[in-house]
Amino acid sequence: MKNRKIILPGGAGLVGQNLIARLKIKGYENIVVIDKHKANLSALKQVQPHIEAVFADLAELGDWQKHFQGADAVVMLQAQIGGNDYQDFVRNNVDATQHILSLIKLHKIPQLVHISSSVVESVADDFYTNTKKDQERMVLQSGIACPILRPTLMFGWFDRKHLGWLSRFMAKVPVFPIPGHGKYMRQPLYVGDFSNIIISCIENSHLNGIYNISGHEKIDYIDMIREIKRATGVKTIIAKIPFNLFYALIWTWGLFDKNPPFTTQQLSALTAKDEFEVIDWPKIFGVPYTPYTKALDETFNHPVYSKIVMEF
Repeated sequence: MKNRKIILPGGAGLVGQNLIARLKIKGYENIVVIDKHKANLSALKQVQPHIEAVFADLAELGDWQKHFQGADAVVMLQAQIGGNDYQDFVRNNVDATQHILSLIKLHKIPQLVHISSSVVESVADDFYTNTKKDQERMVLQSGIACPILRPTLMFGWFDRKHLGWLSRFMAKVPVFPIPGHGKYMRQPLYVGDFSNIIISCIENSHLNGIYNISGHEKIDYIDMIREIKRATGVKTIIAKIPFNLFYALIWTWGLFDKNPPFTTQQLSALTAKDEFEVIDWPKIFGVPYTPYTKALDETFNHPVYSKIVMEF
């Protein structure tokens, strides 16, 4: 089993980097990552020099397709999460998915693990939510039997967005702004746990169907930020500011940054009051749950991985 060829489209991102670290620990060696983010591929090679890392845009057919020949498993990770250009979401979440599904059928690859998102059940109406819904629908209609994992907001090593970006921003500013009252319930998921769930899917081919993988703790956004401050030891002041002012600041930022770290659409999603199903995934997948505070300490205090910052 450890010699099987595993393809990771979009594997230079948050989940991919963490998944590879844990696959390597378990003895997997034949791993191919295909990603269009050159800087993050370089970061991957820095910590995993023996991984085959292929620079390619999965939305465009090309030489990268040859790597699917002889593959035993595909973990579909590619996704556009942030940004203000709708076509970026279509290319990464829809077009690339169509190409990958076609290759899985062409080469009769026996195993697929699809990484969907909890947003497919969200009330949010934004580019990410809508294209992730399209993506999951494509997988279901493909006829390829596979586990479909719907994680909530994730954090951990190599987090260039989400909590990782927030922690770095917190370290740079004297005052950290919180929109409105800050009591927006979140269900953060430690990517270390999620990576182990993916490995469980790879090792147990009977795991098929849709699984909502939510963090087991419900935490208000403002309390999440307070715990990040504790784990990182920064001295910034956490201050609430009026929601409309926060929205205006984010909107203005978006005028000058083509790929802003936080958008008005993401702000709307933060306040959408979503609550996602919590299933007994520790029992289903045989993966113990890591408490939020312990996971934060592991995230920000690892001697190697916590020091690596990928590009946004």
